[in-house]
Amino acid sequence: SKMKKFFYWNKEKIIGLKYHGTIQGRTNNPKSKDGMRSGIVIFNEIHQYTNYANMKVFITGLGKKKHPRRLYATTNGDVREGPLDELLAQSEQILNGEIGDNGLLPFICRLDDKKETDDKAKWAKANPSLTYLPDLMIETAKEYTEWKLNPIANSDFMTKRMNLPQGLSEIAITDWENIKATNRPLPDLTGWLCTCGIDYAAISDFASVNLHFRKGDERFDINHSWLCLQSKDLFRIKAPWREWAEHGLITLVDDVEIHPDMLCSWISSMAQRYQITKLALDNHRYALVSASLRKIGFDAKDFKNVHLVRPSDIMKIQTVIDSTFNNQNFLWGDNPVLRWAANNTKLVKASKAIGSDTGNFYYAKIEGKSRKTDPFLATVHSMVIEGELGTGESSFDDLPVIIG
Repeated sequence: SKMKKFFYWNKEKIIGLKYHGTIQGRTNNPKSKDGMRSGIVIFNEIHQYTNYANMKVFITGLGKKKHPRRLYATTNGDVREGPLDELLAQSEQILNGEIGDNGLLPFICRLDDKKETDDKAKWAKANPSLTYLPDLMIETAKEYTEWKLNPIANSDFMTKRMNLPQGLSEIAITDWENIKATNRPLPDLTGWLCTCGIDYAAISDFASVNLHFRKGDERFDINHSWLCLQSKDLFRIKAPWREWAEHGLITLVDDVEIHPDMLCSWISSMAQRYQITKLALDNHRYALVSASLRKIGFDAKDFKNVHLVRPSDIMKIQTVIDSTFNNQNFLWGDNPVLRWAANNTKLVKASKAIGSDTGNFYYAKIEGKSRKTDPFLATVHSMVIEGELGTGESSFDDLPVIIG
């Protein structure tokens, strides 16, 4: 009753009676929002945003009134390579003194290490109000117990309570921090020996090619993808693929399918710079691309420079991939497409259906329609044959050229 003296409100907005200031909630739709004259814009739960379309239309409405403000409030989440990751990266650079703040005051609350989860006294680092809200402490303690019993089914505890995302998968291929660590500059790989991997579930959807290099324990990957604009699943993809295309990381194909010649043309162009010694792809996908591959000098039967990957091959290399992630020896450059695909991939135990535990794993999609894994699986296929690379770097001067 006291508040009614100062405010009027309904389900859509709150209006101050004295100055007629309005607080209004908005739908997650950038259309029909141009021309606003906002004084402050509050973006809630940034972890759900897949791109900047909605944010831009609100931000451009600022400045028409004095002292404009933006407020970003969010827990961590599982939508990777979107605005949340970029905002976190910018905030950490500001807090570390690497860049100027440009008016942004970051306040990040999270654990410093996963090990701190077992110390309740440290939980307040991720939840500053926890000490003052006993009911919240009780609920958090319950969620912690459930997480310890089943961390796969209760992964939100780490992601949203402790603000340490553990990945989306039933069994994550690795921690998100290890995937993020792949974002380091690639050295000049010109003339190096490499293997090539191809992956696609359907040529009318998404396809990827990966060049894989090695030097000692370090692995380097150059990855490119193609997206069919007539794919029936295009509207499901929760990723800023238009922005990726603008940066040359994917090629958009406005046709009924991605013709295999497009993949092979890219491989052929890369062979002018790198020494591609062998190519690998799924055994059941070879027939569709075999004719195009033969045009550029790759054939499983006659030239014997194509390896047809079987599930047992992936189970063997999985432990190597796991070790490379854990030691942060992958260098992918700034390739958000590949990082996104890795975060969309889960591990599945081999022979799980018959109740046996072999200790082996293979890779699978977390969600079959919206979260593509092709870029990462192309990397996996190229690693299946990384024995061709020996222990590392070689050059055109050292080895004969297979493809001219």
